[in-house]
Amino acid sequence: MKVLFVSLGCDKNLVDSEHMLGDLIDHGYTICDEESEADIIVVNTCSFIADAMEESIQNIIELGAYKESGNLKALIVTGCLAQRFTEDILSDLPEVDAIIGTNSYDELLSAIDKVLSEKGIKPVYKKDLVGLPKDGRRVLTTGGHYAYLKIAEGCNKRCTYCIIPYIRGNYRSYPMEQILAEAKQLAADGVKELIIVAQETTVYGTDIYGKKSLPKLLHKLCEIDGINWIRILYAYPEEITDELIQCMASEPKICHYIDMPIQHCNDDILKAMGRKTNKADIMNISARLRAAMPDISLRTTLICGFPGETEEMHLELLQFIKDMKFDRLGAFSYSKEDGTVAATWDNQVDEDIKKRWQEEVMLCQKDICLSNNQSYVGKTVPVFIEGKLPEDGVFIGRTYRDTPSVDGFIFVNSETELSSGQYVDVTVTGFDEYDLIGDVKL
Repeated sequence: MKVLFVSLGCDKNLVDSEHMLGDLIDHGYTICDEESEADIIVVNTCSFIADAMEESIQNIIELGAYKESGNLKALIVTGCLAQRFTEDILSDLPEVDAIIGTNSYDELLSAIDKVLSEKGIKPVYKKDLVGLPKDGRRVLTTGGHYAYLKIAEGCNKRCTYCIIPYIRGNYRSYPMEQILAEAKQLAADGVKELIIVAQETTVYGTDIYGKKSLPKLLHKLCEIDGINWIRILYAYPEEITDELIQCMASEPKICHYIDMPIQHCNDDILKAMGRKTNKADIMNISARLRAAMPDISLRTTLICGFPGETEEMHLELLQFIKDMKFDRLGAFSYSKEDGTVAATWDNQVDEDIKKRWQEEVMLCQKDICLSNNQSYVGKTVPVFIEGKLPEDGVFIGRTYRDTPSVDGFIFVNSETELSSGQYVDVTVTGFDEYDLIGDVKL
């Protein structure tokens, strides 16, 4: 039977999808990309913020229509929306045939069998949010030359705006030997870049080894033949240790890049968010990272319009952005999520104001990115080739400063043909706000 798989939301969700795809293929299913041909459609959903929920619901409704116009026999919903709104899905989305929670994706085959064999039954698979799902083989959907390596599930933080701990559970690290075995298999399959992900990577190992073990894991990952780059995402600033910084600075395979979500800079807002840092802490850790690795690319994310934020606080944030000069920055309007503490507060910010503040933050960062990119003109940098734009005759690549899907590109001119996954040295010749232009160094 043919299965269409739709994976929404974050890269951590994508890893779950890739494990489910592996299970399907191992049990004789064929993966297809045509909705009208699919016998089974699986939607791995996101519900982190309102926009993500709307996207998930819209996909479910649109795909469910193929029960009338296509071959669809089973529509299965997995992931965060399934975990969080099980009863609502059952009552309001009649096209859904089965629901699988965030810690139960290894039940997909059972769900398919039950739906196809017992008409009218809508099974729900939701294990308690403890332990870890049983991982099988992965089928990469990232092109095969880079892969996300998930090292933990859940989160122990209780930020007042965030629903994740309630739909993913408390922090559970994957055993180091399991992670290393998966990384070695990925390398054997041709993966050259590992992107380390979890809801929070910096506290890896505290639950099973009694201490922060990310540096130890990174050192071991660096020993794997075939891996060129290792990139760290979702590193909470208060958990970044000198040991981790030294590990990053001393291991040639680790990109001088870190994704460090700070959410804001105003101390009152940070306290209201339930964050464990203040402005001085953020400035201190950023300075330590830059001192150890002067070429490090710092990426962060911000929330605009958190309850209680004022125009004065917003202006403080704009000045902070100008002073800090983050290499990469994303900003999002605060999303009022049912079940979170902040959603119950009366001091909500008007939607128009949130949107204006978010736009002003991104305009501020645009000028910084432009200046940062200009400083690279004339430099030669290693580039990871992603593909080609045939109509323009140029290749698309990423530098160590660029995480797939969220950062920029470098557009590469080359007299010789380049292939995806190839590393080449490129001399930067031009730039715009977010991307670079360069020539392959002969």
